[in-house]
Amino acid sequence: MAVSAQTDLPKAGGPPNSSSGEAETPARLAALEARLAALPGLMVAYSGGVDSAFLAATAHRLLGARMLAVLADSPSLARRDMELACAFARSIEMPLRVVATDELERPEYQRNDANRCFHCKDELFAVMEALGAKLGFSHIAYGMNADDTRDFRPGQRAAEQHAVLAPLADAGLTKLEVRTLARAAGYPLWDRPAAPCLSSRVEYGRTVTREVLEQVERAEGAVRQLGFREFRVRHHGDLARVEIARAELPRALAMEMLDAITMALKQAGYQYVTLDCTGFRSGSMNAILPADILARRGA
Repeated sequence: MAVSAQTDLPKAGGPPNSSSGEAETPARLAALEARLAALPGLMVAYSGGVDSAFLAATAHRLLGARMLAVLADSPSLARRDMELACAFARSIEMPLRVVATDELERPEYQRNDANRCFHCKDELFAVMEALGAKLGFSHIAYGMNADDTRDFRPGQRAAEQHAVLAPLADAGLTKLEVRTLARAAGYPLWDRPAAPCLSSRVEYGRTVTREVLEQVERAEGAVRQLGFREFRVRHHGDLARVEIARAELPRALAMEMLDAITMALKQAGYQYVTLDCTGFRSGSMNAILPADILARRGA
């Protein structure tokens, strides 16, 4: 049976750090629903993350068979994330098409400069356009939220060039609001940690290869097996820099756990292992980018 979406928002006992603007969330949800319902059909770029999953599920609820979730299968997508994405689609009986994307074959993507994400999204949207032409879909959307418009995300430029819609951002929905709405709808992924592509773990300027991505995936799988929930393994060649959420850092700093992390990552192929004492930061690789590049945001 499909999960029915609910519009009642959690009050007491809701997600932590609830926004003071929570009263505006129902109006923003209504704006999102009106925008989606007016479309003749829609393909959603779906990764299984909270944003794209909520957008796809909402579009499915409103459009039924006139929507299709499209999941890009490439070496930059961890197998665990692919399995979770497929499982959620099955749980709500949402139409899903898995397509192969070849961004790793693009020299511009492999060289891994500040525009890497542009080339990834450009590849994805080109594949989706070709699929849409075959299946009769004239609109494509992706899960950018209102917070993303303030981040450095070159993929936004690819979305603009391909005329891809951003319904969550257009409705003014923030990341926290999307999680709140996903929880209200009964979607178990509402509090799932963000899981960007594996290439985002590789330091800028270091060539992205299938072997590097497989090594990162092995390393993160090993850290997850040790019981950590929110973390990244940043790839710096022979050195793995492990970022763990500050709430989990005390456990990581025990000598026995440090030894376990070191052993696990050396088994994954790293020669040196370091634990970043600052803790997990989303997008921390961007810290080395020049200010003029960061100032461009999605442009």
